[in-house]
This record gives sequence, C-alpha cells and structure tokens, in this order.
Amino acid sequence: MTSAPTPESVEVPPAPWRKEAWAALMFLVAAMVVGIAAAVVWRLVVRLPSYVVQPDLHATITERGLTEVFAADTWYVVLGVVCGAGLGVATWRRFRNLGWMAAFLAAGLGLVAGLVCWQLGQLLSGTSFDERLATAKPGDVVPIGLALRSPSALAVWAFAAVTPILLGSALGPDDEAVPRERHRRRRSVPPDPEPREVVDELGVVRTDEAGSVP
Repeated sequence: MTSAPTPESVEVPPAPWRKEAWAALMFLVAAMVVGIAAAVVWRLVVRLPSYVVQPDLHATITERGLTEVFAADTWYVVLGVVCGAGLGVATWRRFRNLGWMAAFLAAGLGLVAGLVCWQLGQLLSGTSFDERLATAKPGDVVPIGLALRSPSALAVWAFAAVTPILLGSALGPDDEAVPRERHRRRRSVPPDPEPREVVDELGVVRTDEAGSVP
C-alpha cells in the first residue's frame, strides 16, 4: 500500500509593493541617521556669541555678537543643501521606477532629516539660555543656545532633496524612447532574401539566391 505523495511547498515571492515599502522604511532610518550626524556637525561648527552680565544684572552683547546670532541659521541651510541633495540622489537611484512619487518620498526624507537635526542640535546645546542667564552672576559670560531662528529654513532640506530628482527626470534619457527606437530600427532592416531551388540543363538541383545574376 503506497501513501499519497505530499504536496511540495512552493515559495511565494514577496509582493512588489512590500519590497518598495521595506526599502522606503530603510531610507527613513537612513534619513534620521543623516539628521543626527548633521546635528553634531551643526553644533561643532557654529560659534555661539555670549552675553556679559553687568553689575546691575543687565546682560549686554557686542555688535559682532549680534551678527553671529544668525550664524546658526546659515550653517543649518548649508547642511540642508548638502544632506538634502545626498538624500535626493540616493532616492532617485533607488526609487526612480516610482515616477513622480519618488519626488514626494525625497521631500519627506529631507524634512525628517531636517527636523532631527533641528531638535537634536538644540538638545546638544545643553540647558536653555533663559535658565543659565537667570542663575548668572555679575561678570559671567553666558553663551546663547543653539536654535533655529528662521523655521522656514527647514524647507531648504526638502527642496534640496527634490532637486536631483527633478533634474534627473528632466535631463535623463527617456526610458520609453529606447524601445521605440529599437523597434524602428528592427523594422527598417530589410529581410534576407530567401534561397530558391533551380534545375540546370543537366537536371541538377541547385540553390540560388533571389535576385542573383547567373
């Protein structure tokens, strides 16, 4: 008595949308890592001006210090251009098959990296400026906190991430034009002449090319 054969297990390939979703999640994690690294660089390169507490507990700052207050915004924009462009290039290379959705994905990744850089950079500056100034004594030098005074600078991260995709889609080769060009070339090539059989005067069958001159 023979037993019925057991059905073989068939491995079902994952759905395409699941593969793209998993790749997008990995890119989201990468954008957060980029934001963390940018926050550290932002904190290191920005020179924070300081206030000097006077004997009457009135804090003053020099004119040069006032110009350096907005240096944090300038460096934040510079980091946004560099990091955003890098995220945009990576997104275009991986998700160019998604078409216009790749631009929205790149913009979202740029915003995530910019938000992480903004919030973490402020945390790295330590205690808030108001608390340090409240506990300062006459003669103390109190540096300001690292902060973004123009929140609109966050849009630079998204715009820088979308720019490589817009340039790539506008200046890159058209994927649909390549098959059409190959099809056009294939149709323009004349077909090879078919050989035909002829019988000579001696009754021998020979193969002759169409259009050949005897």
